[in-house]
Amino acid sequence: MKAFQIVPKIREYAEFSEFAKESGLQAKDLILTNAWIFRPKIEALHLDCQILFAEKYGTGEPTDVMADAILEELQDSTYDRIIAVGGGTIIDLAKVLAVADINDTVADLYERMDALRKIHPLVIVPTTCGTGSEVTNISIINRTQKGIKQGLASPAMFADEAVLIPELLEGLPYHVYAASSIDAMVHAVESYLSPQACSFSELFSGQAMRLLTDGWKAAVSHSDPEAWKPYAAMLLRASNYAGIAFGHAGCAAVHALSYPLGGVHHVPHGEANHVMFEPVMKAYMRKKPDGRLYRLRELLGSMLACRPEEALENLFDLVERVQERKTMRSYGVTPDEITWYADNVIETQQRLLVNNYVPLTRDDILRIYEDAL
Repeated sequence: MKAFQIVPKIREYAEFSEFAKESGLQAKDLILTNAWIFRPKIEALHLDCQILFAEKYGTGEPTDVMADAILEELQDSTYDRIIAVGGGTIIDLAKVLAVADINDTVADLYERMDALRKIHPLVIVPTTCGTGSEVTNISIINRTQKGIKQGLASPAMFADEAVLIPELLEGLPYHVYAASSIDAMVHAVESYLSPQACSFSELFSGQAMRLLTDGWKAAVSHSDPEAWKPYAAMLLRASNYAGIAFGHAGCAAVHALSYPLGGVHHVPHGEANHVMFEPVMKAYMRKKPDGRLYRLRELLGSMLACRPEEALENLFDLVERVQERKTMRSYGVTPDEITWYADNVIETQQRLLVNNYVPLTRDDILRIYEDAL
């Protein structure tokens, strides 16, 4: 049996200033972040650190082009710790930097994935309530020359510390909060249903779902789009718990089927998962509504005050109130693309598909894409 473990130390602070003081941030520390995160909360502290803004090298989700440009920029720099302050893009890029030698490219790292070693200590401070990546050992990079999103994974890519600071979520736009928290729910559900799950990972999956549903129900009861912010600490913790769970049990078909949307049509990760979540779960219901899926429905029913038979539909309704689910067509996907999508997923995403609640055939995957169109 795969051993359950939580590798990074996990710390919580109310404010970034507390973290900076206790961690002794100094000149040999490299902070990788975004300017819009740095200026409101960090710049005023006048830290004697090296600062690198990721958007200088590209925008959107992390690509090999962005990572290679940063690695080239840092060839003449000397630094010890990497402090990643940001969302999924920042975190994934920081994990690459942590294991890269001075002359490495991203392609080099993929070629020797089994032999990667940590070059720089890594501290991750997430600024969204969805990625959970601060406690996992995988970085998802869009390999532009290959036209696929692919995981780079190694024990060396675990952070040394994961730091939760709700203050850093204050400036988060509503659509980022919504997409990222839905992503956290997908992490929690997929890890709960995974054949790799164990009793310990189930605890984290279940508690993540409970915190998310509680926070969502409270927030959507108000018309104010800022109503989620009093629950930021709860949602940030839920994201972390879900990250711990999927770090052990893995993600599955929702993530696997969403990757072509991100790689080809540049749909943000959380949005792409939202598109695929309901169609994948309905496919599971058609194939095997009992077993772990029924246990999940019982658990969700207790959270949503409904019968297990109503739980998934009630969850989908709640998610829809957080953010409306778009169709694949709305992102420019055409019906003739989905055959290639299905074949590409089967060819490149077996790392995720092995974690499916039940096996999905090519025809199953095609139907899921048809339902999502």
